[in-house]
Amino acid sequence: MNYEYRNIFEIPCGRGFDAGAADTPDVDLGEFYPEEFIRDDLGPLCDVAEAEVVRHYTRLAAMNFGVDTGFYPLGSCTMKYNPKVNEEVANLPGFAAIHPYAAGQDAQGALKLIFELERYLAEICGMEAFTLCPAAGAHGELVGMLLTRAYHGSRGDDGRNVMLIPDSAHGTNPASARMAGFDVVAVASSDEWLIDLGDLKKKLDERVAGMMVTNPNTLGLFELEILDVAKAVHDAGGLLYFDGANLNALVGRARPGDMGFDICHVNLHKTFSTPHGGGGPGAGPVGVAERLVDFLPVPRVAKEGEEYFLDYDAPASIGQIRSFVGNFGVLVKAYAYIRQLGAAGLREVSAAAVLNANYLRAKVAKFLEVAGTAPCMHEFVASSAKFGRGSAGEIDKALIDAGFHPPTTYFPLVVHEALMIEPTETETKETLDAFAAALEKIVSDLSADANAYKGAPLRAPVRRLDEAGAAREPILTQMMAKGAGE
Repeated sequence: MNYEYRNIFEIPCGRGFDAGAADTPDVDLGEFYPEEFIRDDLGPLCDVAEAEVVRHYTRLAAMNFGVDTGFYPLGSCTMKYNPKVNEEVANLPGFAAIHPYAAGQDAQGALKLIFELERYLAEICGMEAFTLCPAAGAHGELVGMLLTRAYHGSRGDDGRNVMLIPDSAHGTNPASARMAGFDVVAVASSDEWLIDLGDLKKKLDERVAGMMVTNPNTLGLFELEILDVAKAVHDAGGLLYFDGANLNALVGRARPGDMGFDICHVNLHKTFSTPHGGGGPGAGPVGVAERLVDFLPVPRVAKEGEEYFLDYDAPASIGQIRSFVGNFGVLVKAYAYIRQLGAAGLREVSAAAVLNANYLRAKVAKFLEVAGTAPCMHEFVASSAKFGRGSAGEIDKALIDAGFHPPTTYFPLVVHEALMIEPTETETKETLDAFAAALEKIVSDLSADANAYKGAPLRAPVRRLDEAGAAREPILTQMMAKGAGE
């Protein structure tokens, strides 16, 4: 395929469209902006014909890779195909055009949807109540940590300033705990990549406020001793927090509340039908056990008789953590997804996700080492460490040329040269076979020649990037971008 195209920055400056003289009065920008931010002209910007602009951005859009164009096995992110009908539902005028300041009597349908979605999530997760306000998973984590702090503070237990986190956890876990003012202490993994119960018990004392756990963990393995973990944390006076990033493996089948979790967040943009990635928006509702309900953020939707309303009357609440009621369009899509599938359909989701992951794991285990010996849940972690440092990066670049998005690479950090693969429930056996075959060929080529893919990708619209340089010296201007694209 020929990816060469005409860059609009390389088109000679001309006149694309002349709107004529404006009939609006001149405005003194100095009344609104500091003088140092005002320029006399816009610099060397070109007028470009409308057709050229449309063709440029259409070509760029065609180069984007997404779950609608190919397999996207990004571990721990659940990049699955989502029903397009849910996008249509969220765009219905009654949902999309409603004003956030609409009076309660004019927004009864929206309020009812929020009220019912909270109850659905509470039932799915085994929690007493939910807040739907958090804007994303990490935001939900922070809310969970603030709830933990409020709970202990209400009991006069202010000395609890330590949050325990497994060494295989998502990086957002320790970050969220630190933002809430906790000191982070890591809990080691066992030889089977599960929580080391012995190490956990050594670190439980009167300073521990709680523990954050992802189950299944970031290696796609179910924490078999989770009930013992919960008992140990509770006996020490702490709370147990559930990171819901991997809920796709459990939905409709196992509930965090039944495992002993006191708080849990749910990534609606991973499990419940909102496309993940691309900058959002997302949603990270947080559920709590009964003893924590009074601390939930405001507002929550309440019902009196047949009328729904926003309830701000919560004296013990941690307060408002997001404008209005959260990202409402995301909530609509999650509601539609749950109503379409029902309890039986949600069970099928988790069953298919686990089946696909174990099928692919069995194929990959023939030519790469995989972490753990037990069957995985929705994802698994393979290692290319036998090829040496940097080999995982070579594999992911080669996969791009093979037409596949790379899996999550170099995470979790506890596995050297990690390739974290999540096929999700929506992929076919044929797709999984093709991915495994491509991965096996790459591994075979590397076995014969360690430099086989040094230049990859060779057939993608963009060649191998200087990722470190891009992070340290990003190109942010049009003129620099022109030179960088040559």
